[in-house]
Amino acid sequence: MTVAAPPALDERIATPGILTRLVVRPEIGALIGAIVVFVFFSVTTDQFLSASGAATWLDDASTLGIMAVAVALLMIGGEFDLSAGVMTASTALVTAIFATKLGWNVWLALLVSLVFALAVGGFNGWLVMKTGLPSFIVTLGTFLALQGLNLGVTKLVTGTVQVSGMRSTDGYSSAGSLFASTVDIGGTAFQVSILWWIAAAAVGAFVLLRTRFGNWIFAVGGSAVSSRAVGVPVMKTKILLFMTTAFAGWLVGSINILRFASVQANQGIGLEFQYIIAAVIGGCLLTGGFGSAVGAAIGALIFGMARQGIVFARWDSDWFMLFLGVMLLAAVLVNNAFRRKAERVRR
Repeated sequence: MTVAAPPALDERIATPGILTRLVVRPEIGALIGAIVVFVFFSVTTDQFLSASGAATWLDDASTLGIMAVAVALLMIGGEFDLSAGVMTASTALVTAIFATKLGWNVWLALLVSLVFALAVGGFNGWLVMKTGLPSFIVTLGTFLALQGLNLGVTKLVTGTVQVSGMRSTDGYSSAGSLFASTVDIGGTAFQVSILWWIAAAAVGAFVLLRTRFGNWIFAVGGSAVSSRAVGVPVMKTKILLFMTTAFAGWLVGSINILRFASVQANQGIGLEFQYIIAAVIGGCLLTGGFGSAVGAAIGALIFGMARQGIVFARWDSDWFMLFLGVMLLAAVLVNNAFRRKAERVRR
Protein backbone atom coordinates (compact mmCIF):
# COMPACT_ATOMS: atom_id res chain seq x y z
CA MET A 1 0.00 0.00 0.00
CA THR A 2 1.44 3.34 -1.06
CA VAL A 3 1.38 6.12 1.51
CA ALA A 4 0.58 9.50 0.00
CA ALA A 5 3.21 12.16 0.58
CA PRO A 6 2.09 15.05 2.76
CA PRO A 7 1.07 18.13 0.77
CA ALA A 8 3.86 20.64 0.24
CA LEU A 9 3.60 23.79 2.30
CA ASP A 10 2.61 26.77 0.18
CA GLU A 11 5.67 29.05 0.12
CA ARG A 12 3.37 32.08 0.27
CA ILE A 13 2.27 31.19 3.78
CA ALA A 14 5.53 29.68 4.99
CA THR A 15 7.14 31.45 7.93
CA PRO A 16 10.62 32.69 6.99
CA GLY A 17 13.46 31.71 9.29
CA ILE A 18 15.07 34.16 11.68
CA LEU A 19 18.16 34.49 9.46
CA THR A 20 16.01 35.41 6.48
CA ARG A 21 14.10 37.97 8.52
CA LEU A 22 17.36 39.54 9.68
CA VAL A 23 18.88 39.73 6.22
CA VAL A 24 15.96 41.72 4.79
CA ARG A 25 16.31 44.39 7.49
CA PRO A 26 18.00 47.52 6.02
CA GLU A 27 20.01 48.21 9.19
CA ILE A 28 21.64 44.79 9.52
CA GLY A 29 24.67 45.79 7.42
CA ALA A 30 25.25 48.88 9.56
CA LEU A 31 24.92 46.80 12.73
CA ILE A 32 27.57 44.37 11.53
CA GLY A 33 29.81 47.29 10.57
CA ALA A 34 29.34 48.92 13.98
CA ILE A 35 30.31 45.69 15.76
CA VAL A 36 33.45 45.37 13.62
CA VAL A 37 34.49 48.99 14.26
CA PHE A 38 33.76 48.66 17.98
CA VAL A 39 35.82 45.46 18.33
CA PHE A 40 38.67 46.86 16.25
CA PHE A 41 39.16 50.02 18.30
CA SER A 42 38.51 48.18 21.56
CA VAL A 43 41.51 46.00 20.76
CA THR A 44 43.80 48.73 19.41
CA THR A 45 43.34 51.31 22.18
CA ASP A 46 42.50 51.04 25.88
CA GLN A 47 40.96 54.50 26.09
CA PHE A 48 38.19 53.57 23.66
CA LEU A 49 36.44 51.32 26.19
CA SER A 50 36.84 53.65 29.17
CA ALA A 51 33.80 55.55 30.44
CA SER A 52 35.25 58.87 29.32
CA GLY A 53 36.14 57.39 25.94
CA ALA A 54 32.62 56.08 25.42
CA ALA A 55 31.20 59.46 26.44
CA THR A 56 33.41 61.10 23.82
CA TRP A 57 32.48 58.94 20.83
CA LEU A 58 28.81 58.86 21.79
CA ASP A 59 28.83 62.65 22.02
CA ASP A 60 30.54 62.85 18.62
CA ALA A 61 27.84 60.66 17.09
CA SER A 62 24.82 62.23 18.82
CA THR A 63 24.14 65.42 16.84
CA LEU A 64 25.17 63.69 13.62
CA GLY A 65 22.75 60.90 14.50
CA ILE A 66 19.83 63.27 15.07
CA MET A 67 20.30 64.75 11.63
CA ALA A 68 21.01 61.37 10.00
CA VAL A 69 17.64 60.00 11.16
CA ALA A 70 15.74 62.95 9.65
CA VAL A 71 17.79 62.82 6.45
CA ALA A 72 17.14 59.05 6.25
CA LEU A 73 13.37 59.60 6.36
CA LEU A 74 13.69 62.14 3.56
CA MET A 75 15.90 59.81 1.48
CA ILE A 76 13.45 56.94 1.95
CA GLY A 77 10.87 59.37 0.61
CA GLY A 78 13.01 59.82 -2.48
CA GLU A 79 14.50 63.27 -1.83
CA PHE A 80 17.69 64.99 -0.62
CA ASP A 81 18.31 68.13 1.43
CA LEU A 82 21.70 69.75 0.85
CA SER A 83 20.77 72.66 3.11
CA ALA A 84 20.59 70.44 6.21
CA GLY A 85 24.12 71.25 7.38
CA VAL A 86 23.92 75.01 7.03
CA MET A 87 20.45 74.97 8.63
CA THR A 88 22.04 74.01 11.95
CA ALA A 89 24.07 77.23 11.80
CA SER A 90 21.19 79.37 10.55
CA THR A 91 18.87 78.41 13.39
CA ALA A 92 21.64 78.84 15.97
CA LEU A 93 22.38 82.30 14.58
CA VAL A 94 18.71 83.32 14.68
CA THR A 95 18.46 82.20 18.29
CA ALA A 96 21.71 83.92 19.28
CA ILE A 97 20.94 87.23 17.53
CA PHE A 98 17.45 87.54 19.00
CA ALA A 99 18.66 86.57 22.48
CA THR A 100 21.94 88.54 22.67
CA LYS A 101 21.33 91.54 20.41
CA LEU A 102 17.60 92.12 20.87
CA GLY A 103 17.47 90.97 24.50
CA TRP A 104 14.73 88.41 24.00
CA ASN A 105 14.22 85.49 26.36
CA VAL A 106 16.04 82.41 25.05
CA TRP A 107 12.83 80.38 24.86
CA LEU A 108 11.17 82.99 22.68
CA ALA A 109 14.28 83.20 20.50
CA LEU A 110 14.21 79.42 20.14
CA LEU A 111 10.58 79.60 19.04
CA VAL A 112 11.40 82.19 16.38
CA SER A 113 14.26 80.08 15.05
CA LEU A 114 11.97 77.03 14.99
CA VAL A 115 9.39 78.91 12.91
CA PHE A 116 12.18 80.05 10.61
CA ALA A 117 13.43 76.47 10.16
CA LEU A 118 9.99 75.04 9.47
CA ALA A 119 9.27 77.82 6.98
CA VAL A 120 12.46 77.10 5.05
CA GLY A 121 11.81 73.35 5.11
CA GLY A 122 8.22 73.82 3.98
CA PHE A 123 9.36 76.13 1.18
CA ASN A 124 11.93 73.56 0.01
CA GLY A 125 9.29 70.84 -0.15
CA TRP A 126 6.70 73.06 -1.84
CA LEU A 127 9.18 74.27 -4.47
CA VAL A 128 10.35 70.73 -5.26
CA MET A 129 6.77 69.53 -5.74
CA LYS A 130 5.51 72.57 -7.63
CA THR A 131 8.39 72.87 -10.06
CA GLY A 132 9.30 69.22 -10.47
CA LEU A 133 12.95 70.17 -10.13
CA PRO A 134 15.30 67.68 -8.44
CA SER A 135 15.54 68.31 -4.70
CA PHE A 136 19.32 68.22 -5.15
CA ILE A 137 19.11 71.46 -7.18
CA VAL A 138 16.46 73.19 -5.07
CA THR A 139 18.19 72.57 -1.76
CA LEU A 140 21.57 73.44 -3.23
CA GLY A 141 20.08 76.86 -3.96
CA THR A 142 18.75 77.03 -0.40
CA PHE A 143 22.17 76.03 0.91
CA LEU A 144 23.85 78.90 -0.95
CA ALA A 145 21.16 81.38 0.06
CA LEU A 146 21.38 80.45 3.75
CA GLN A 147 25.16 80.52 3.65
CA GLY A 148 25.13 84.05 2.25
CA LEU A 149 22.40 85.12 4.66
CA ASN A 150 24.32 83.77 7.62
CA LEU A 151 27.47 85.68 6.71
CA GLY A 152 25.72 88.88 5.63
CA VAL A 153 23.38 89.26 8.58
CA THR A 154 25.98 88.24 11.15
CA LYS A 155 28.48 90.81 9.85
CA LEU A 156 25.77 93.46 9.69
CA VAL A 157 24.64 92.88 13.26
CA THR A 158 27.93 92.09 15.01
CA GLY A 159 30.64 93.37 12.66
CA THR A 160 32.23 89.90 12.81
CA VAL A 161 31.35 86.39 11.66
CA GLN A 162 30.49 85.17 15.16
CA VAL A 163 27.69 85.67 17.67
CA SER A 164 28.51 84.99 21.32
CA GLY A 165 27.35 85.90 24.81
CA MET A 166 24.50 83.40 25.20
CA ARG A 167 25.32 82.55 28.82
CA SER A 168 24.32 86.04 30.01
CA THR A 169 20.87 85.96 28.35
CA ASP A 170 17.53 85.57 30.07
CA GLY A 171 16.31 81.98 30.12
CA TYR A 172 19.67 80.46 29.22
CA SER A 173 19.85 78.28 32.33
CA SER A 174 16.49 76.55 31.85
CA ALA A 175 16.95 76.12 28.10
CA GLY A 176 20.48 74.86 28.59
CA SER A 177 19.31 72.23 31.06
CA LEU A 178 17.05 70.76 28.37
CA PHE A 179 19.32 70.98 25.34
CA ALA A 180 22.92 71.17 26.61
CA SER A 181 23.21 69.63 30.07
CA THR A 182 25.02 66.46 31.07
CA VAL A 183 23.88 63.26 32.76
CA ASP A 184 26.22 61.76 35.34
CA ILE A 185 26.62 57.99 35.01
CA GLY A 186 29.16 56.34 37.30
CA GLY A 187 31.02 59.60 37.76
CA THR A 188 31.28 60.29 34.00
CA ALA A 189 29.37 63.12 32.35
CA PHE A 190 27.41 62.12 29.26
CA GLN A 191 25.90 64.86 27.09
CA VAL A 192 22.11 65.05 27.03
CA SER A 193 22.34 65.22 23.23
CA ILE A 194 22.88 61.44 23.37
CA LEU A 195 19.36 61.08 24.80
CA TRP A 196 17.99 63.34 22.04
CA TRP A 197 19.71 61.08 19.51
CA ILE A 198 18.17 57.93 20.99
CA ALA A 199 14.75 59.61 21.08
CA ALA A 200 15.07 60.71 17.45
CA ALA A 201 15.92 57.16 16.36
CA ALA A 202 13.03 55.70 18.38
CA VAL A 203 10.49 58.20 17.03
CA GLY A 204 11.77 57.78 13.47
CA ALA A 205 11.53 53.99 13.68
CA PHE A 206 8.03 54.15 15.15
CA VAL A 207 6.81 56.53 12.45
CA LEU A 208 8.29 54.42 9.66
CA LEU A 209 7.10 51.03 10.87
CA ARG A 210 3.95 51.68 12.89
CA THR A 211 2.10 54.61 11.28
CA ARG A 212 0.22 55.39 8.10
CA PHE A 213 2.59 58.26 7.45
CA GLY A 214 5.47 55.76 7.47
CA ASN A 215 3.72 53.75 4.77
CA TRP A 216 3.33 56.94 2.77
CA ILE A 217 7.07 57.64 3.07
CA PHE A 218 8.01 54.25 1.64
CA ALA A 219 5.34 54.58 -1.05
CA VAL A 220 6.35 58.01 -2.35
CA GLY A 221 10.00 56.98 -2.31
CA GLY A 222 9.26 53.86 -4.32
CA SER A 223 7.06 55.56 -6.92
CA ALA A 224 5.38 58.92 -6.50
CA VAL A 225 3.15 58.33 -9.54
CA SER A 226 1.85 54.98 -8.28
CA SER A 227 1.41 56.39 -4.79
CA ARG A 228 -0.68 59.26 -6.06
CA ALA A 229 -2.82 56.82 -8.04
CA VAL A 230 -3.79 54.92 -4.87
CA GLY A 231 -4.57 58.04 -2.86
CA VAL A 232 -1.31 58.79 -1.06
CA PRO A 233 -0.95 62.58 -0.49
CA VAL A 234 2.44 62.88 -2.17
CA MET A 235 2.85 66.66 -1.85
CA LYS A 236 1.85 66.70 1.82
CA THR A 237 4.15 63.78 2.62
CA LYS A 238 7.21 65.26 0.96
CA ILE A 239 6.68 68.75 2.39
CA LEU A 240 6.41 67.26 5.88
CA LEU A 241 9.62 65.30 5.30
CA PHE A 242 11.50 68.47 4.34
CA MET A 243 10.06 70.17 7.43
CA THR A 244 11.23 67.22 9.54
CA THR A 245 14.78 67.69 8.27
CA ALA A 246 14.56 71.41 9.04
CA PHE A 247 13.25 70.64 12.54
CA ALA A 248 16.21 68.32 13.16
CA GLY A 249 18.51 71.13 11.98
CA TRP A 250 16.85 73.45 14.51
CA LEU A 251 17.28 70.89 17.29
CA VAL A 252 20.98 70.39 16.54
CA GLY A 253 21.49 74.13 16.17
CA SER A 254 19.81 74.72 19.53
CA ILE A 255 21.97 72.07 21.20
CA ASN A 256 25.12 73.65 19.76
CA ILE A 257 24.36 77.29 20.59
CA LEU A 258 23.31 76.47 24.16
CA ARG A 259 26.25 74.17 24.75
CA PHE A 260 29.03 76.33 23.30
CA ALA A 261 27.30 79.73 23.84
CA SER A 262 28.59 81.01 20.49
CA VAL A 263 28.18 80.23 16.79
CA GLN A 264 30.21 80.93 13.66
CA ALA A 265 28.44 82.11 10.51
CA ASN A 266 30.16 79.45 8.40
CA GLN A 267 29.35 76.61 10.79
CA GLY A 268 27.73 73.44 9.43
CA ILE A 269 28.99 73.76 5.87
CA GLY A 270 29.86 70.32 4.47
CA LEU A 271 28.04 68.38 7.18
CA GLU A 272 25.12 67.67 4.86
CA PHE A 273 27.24 65.06 3.08
CA GLN A 274 28.09 63.39 6.38
CA TYR A 275 24.37 63.13 7.17
CA ILE A 276 23.70 61.51 3.81
CA ILE A 277 26.66 59.14 4.16
CA ALA A 278 25.50 58.09 7.65
CA ALA A 279 22.03 57.38 6.26
CA VAL A 280 23.49 55.36 3.37
CA ILE A 281 25.74 53.38 5.72
CA GLY A 282 22.61 52.77 7.77
CA GLY A 283 20.79 51.10 4.89
CA CYS A 284 19.17 53.88 2.84
CA LEU A 285 19.27 53.65 -0.93
CA LEU A 286 20.00 56.74 -2.98
CA THR A 287 17.05 55.82 -5.18
CA GLY A 288 14.53 56.00 -2.31
CA GLY A 289 11.90 53.60 -1.01
CA PHE A 290 14.25 51.57 1.20
CA GLY A 291 15.99 52.34 4.46
CA SER A 292 15.83 52.51 8.24
CA ALA A 293 15.83 55.21 10.92
CA VAL A 294 17.62 52.92 13.35
CA GLY A 295 20.15 52.11 10.65
CA ALA A 296 20.89 55.81 10.15
CA ALA A 297 21.46 56.19 13.89
CA ILE A 298 23.86 53.24 13.78
CA GLY A 299 25.60 54.82 10.78
CA ALA A 300 26.22 57.91 12.90
CA LEU A 301 27.53 55.69 15.69
CA ILE A 302 30.06 54.23 13.26
CA PHE A 303 31.14 57.78 12.43
CA GLY A 304 31.63 58.66 16.08
CA MET A 305 33.50 55.48 16.96
CA ALA A 306 35.80 55.71 13.94
CA ARG A 307 36.56 59.41 14.26
CA GLN A 308 37.36 59.26 17.96
CA GLY A 309 38.96 55.81 17.73
CA ILE A 310 41.50 57.21 15.28
CA VAL A 311 42.25 60.01 17.75
CA PHE A 312 42.61 57.57 20.65
CA ALA A 313 44.95 55.41 18.56
CA ARG A 314 47.01 58.55 17.77
CA TRP A 315 46.79 58.05 14.04
CA ASP A 316 46.77 60.79 11.46
CA SER A 317 43.18 62.09 11.25
CA ASP A 318 43.40 62.05 7.45
CA TRP A 319 42.87 58.29 7.65
CA PHE A 320 39.28 59.00 8.64
CA MET A 321 38.46 60.18 5.10
CA LEU A 322 39.84 56.91 3.69
CA PHE A 323 37.67 55.01 6.16
CA LEU A 324 34.67 57.12 5.15
CA GLY A 325 35.13 56.42 1.47
CA VAL A 326 35.54 52.69 1.99
CA MET A 327 32.48 52.55 4.27
CA LEU A 328 30.35 54.45 1.74
CA LEU A 329 31.25 52.16 -1.15
CA ALA A 330 30.78 49.05 0.98
CA ALA A 331 27.42 50.32 2.25
CA VAL A 332 26.09 50.95 -1.26
CA LEU A 333 27.05 47.44 -2.38
CA VAL A 334 25.65 45.79 0.76
CA ASN A 335 22.42 47.81 0.66
CA ASN A 336 21.76 46.83 -2.95
CA ALA A 337 22.35 43.17 -2.10
CA PHE A 338 20.02 43.34 0.91
CA ARG A 339 17.33 45.08 -1.12
CA ARG A 340 17.41 42.36 -3.80
CA LYS A 341 17.22 39.70 -1.07
CA ALA A 342 14.28 41.51 0.55
CA GLU A 343 12.46 41.71 -2.77
CA ARG A 344 12.89 37.95 -3.33
CA VAL A 345 11.62 37.13 0.16
CA ARG A 346 8.53 39.32 -0.22
CA ARG A 347 7.45 37.84 -3.54
